[in-house]
Amino acid sequence: MPKFKYIAMDAKGSETEGVIDAENQNQAVSLIRTKGFFPTRVVEIGAPGADKKKAAPAGVKTQAQAKGPGKKAGFTFGGTVKTKILMVFTRQLATLVGAGMPLLRGLRILLKQEKTPALRVALTGMGEAVESGSTFSEALAQYPKIFDKLFINMVKAGEAGGVLEVVLERLAEFMEKSEKIKNKVKGAMIYPIVVLCAACGIVGFLMTNVIPKFQEIFKDLMGGKTLPGLTQFVINISSAITNHGIIIVIAIGGMVVGIKLWGTTSKGRLILDRVKLRMPLFGQLVVKSSVARFTRTLGTLMSSGVPVLQALNIVRETSGNEAVAKAIQQVHDAVKEGESMSMPLEASGVFPGMVVSMVDVGEETGALPEMLTRIADNYEDEVDTAVEGLTSIIEPIMIVMLALVVGTIVIAMFVPLLSIIGEMSK
Repeated sequence: MPKFKYIAMDAKGSETEGVIDAENQNQAVSLIRTKGFFPTRVVEIGAPGADKKKAAPAGVKTQAQAKGPGKKAGFTFGGTVKTKILMVFTRQLATLVGAGMPLLRGLRILLKQEKTPALRVALTGMGEAVESGSTFSEALAQYPKIFDKLFINMVKAGEAGGVLEVVLERLAEFMEKSEKIKNKVKGAMIYPIVVLCAACGIVGFLMTNVIPKFQEIFKDLMGGKTLPGLTQFVINISSAITNHGIIIVIAIGGMVVGIKLWGTTSKGRLILDRVKLRMPLFGQLVVKSSVARFTRTLGTLMSSGVPVLQALNIVRETSGNEAVAKAIQQVHDAVKEGESMSMPLEASGVFPGMVVSMVDVGEETGALPEMLTRIADNYEDEVDTAVEGLTSIIEPIMIVMLALVVGTIVIAMFVPLLSIIGEMSK
């Protein structure tokens, strides 16, 4: 009876190899499936070209065939997917795989219930890729707009270690915590932005509608006398806004666009990101968020089995801050030369002393991933506290600033009126 060599995926998504006796390839595929494996390659031992080409299971189209003529495998496509949707998908897939369900079947179940068009396209393509012999990480890599390098490399590490369900659980937890921090930071920014817009609206109304009327009154009643300095200053600003408002708006818009374009250059982005880390009030929040993201990502990658140098490269690319990315690059270069992480972390001036000390202890004890996770937990709690404190501080500051601006305008207008009333009473 002919012998067939096969490569198959088990329920955890890891590959297994073996040899089986069967009358033909179709029977071999059926026998392999009865063992609970999904065959990705089945070839008869001694058959011509057996070692040159992968043979897909009978009745299964290869990925290139599924895409149609003229479309090469490896072509990247697909739209973006919101983090919240991706987070739910990862959690559900982790649950299915952890329950012992084969990966391919799990993908097909999630495809049936998924409503997001971009993710449906991705799930269809990934199912075809896995069915035709690709690993799950290779299938994910076809959709870089949806799955970033962090996601793909962690899945690759999970496949290599046979712990795909554990890695998916960690990814889901990582995305949940990252989304939680992001939402809290965004929530802290909403109130000051709303108050700032309201203040600009009030001041704009006073400058374009109220101040010009007072200016006419002063012309009629002051008889050519010189106005107080504060009053004249406010009237000059009002005249500039009223007569050259469009030019001012264009100038401000041009300045904003210019800063954004400058921020696309490596030098400009580095300077702007350094400014973010040193801003009053918001700077500490940005630092704590960056530290939490760095330690959480690096700890998750290392605990999932990703090599430290590869993990540092991924963390650098997903840091979101050029100043932090530069510091991580310095850490990468030092580790590559056989040095510790703590020294370049301290030299960067970006990371607080406590982080440097805890990383140093983690390296000495050989428990760096666990220590990084503890740092992330601590700094995520500090981000929560900082957001609450920032919200409570910003509210009175914005109110006082609005009161000062409006109060200055009111005083500037009433000082000449008091003088006019005094002259009339005489």
